[in-house]
Amino acid sequence: MTPPPPSKPRWNFSRSGTLPGFGLTLGLTLFYLSLLVLMPLAGVFFKTAGLSGAAFMAKAFNDRALAAYRLSFGSALTAAMINMVAGLLVAWVLVRYRFLGKKLLDAMVDLPFALPTAVAGIALTAIYAPNGWLGSRLVPLGIQVAFTPLGIVVAMIFIGLPLVVRTVEPVLQDLDTQLEEAALTLGATRIQVFVRVILPILLPALLTGFALAFARGLGEYGSVIFIAGNMPSVSEIAPLLIVIQLEQYDTLGATAIAAVMLVFSFLLLLVINLLQVWRQQRFHH
Repeated sequence: MTPPPPSKPRWNFSRSGTLPGFGLTLGLTLFYLSLLVLMPLAGVFFKTAGLSGAAFMAKAFNDRALAAYRLSFGSALTAAMINMVAGLLVAWVLVRYRFLGKKLLDAMVDLPFALPTAVAGIALTAIYAPNGWLGSRLVPLGIQVAFTPLGIVVAMIFIGLPLVVRTVEPVLQDLDTQLEEAALTLGATRIQVFVRVILPILLPALLTGFALAFARGLGEYGSVIFIAGNMPSVSEIAPLLIVIQLEQYDTLGATAIAAVMLVFSFLLLLVINLLQVWRQQRFHH
């Protein structure tokens, strides 16, 4: 007697729908995303649609707005570059070394995530003010941090460092140390091993952390306004200028500046996603 054919499974899911109810959950997800994210953002562009091209350029790209853009983008870029180096060093120490207080240091890395941004801004201002603990020692050297553009960079470094550390740290943990040992046995120096073996593997994660820190600094508000000084065309960031325009009942001017920032935010999000795809491809290969 021939054995009976094997029974077919009751469910036959496609690769795109592994769980029952995929259509319903996808619809609810898109509805939730549209209601809370896409519709408010689209409202900014619909609001600016009432402006003519000349009026939009006048409100979004006047001298004060351009100065705010330069300060916001320049400070965020500088802070992200510093965080890319400092974050790599912190992640390297946390992964490669064992020492007393390592758990405490690891927890302190996430402190900027836990602190309200206003608290971080007040704390940084108190420390770096001319009469503060660090500020009183830096001012005699001709370095004033608080109430200057330098203070903005310091605040953005503070809130962006964990993003780089937490992005690089898992890659370092998964890095095969046998590659380094093989390079050392072939006569490579420590610097050559880092530059030619380790850094190419870490580069996608580093660039992702850089982009995340840059995006976070670009949109930061609470921790910056307390230490910046907020002088027009000197230490006034773009998010603060939006708030000032709203306080002056210039809704169109605020939405025009917000639209410019939104476009750059979408571009940054695209760059971050492309970097993550590149990182996954490099990891699998």
